[in-house]
Amino acid sequence: MQFVYILRCADETFYTGCTNDLHKRLERHNHGHVEYTKTGLPVELVFYCAFTTKEHAFAFEKYLKSGSGIAFRNKHFL
Repeated sequence: MQFVYILRCADETFYTGCTNDLHKRLERHNHGHVEYTKTGLPVELVFYCAFTTKEHAFAFEKYLKSGSGIAFRNKHFL
């Protein structure tokens, strides 16, 4: 399984990512091992969904990072 996830950082920014091990990836974020989120710790998982293929997960992650995807995220997931 591949997971697309959205984190809310302590500085009220959001991070969207993709992983095959959600638990381990969240640990890496909260221990400061991810460059983008290490200045906004702690992070909180606000959304995730699972996909059976990397291609579908990466396509959805890319969409969520687009202008219309950010609007969709804000309306439906936050």
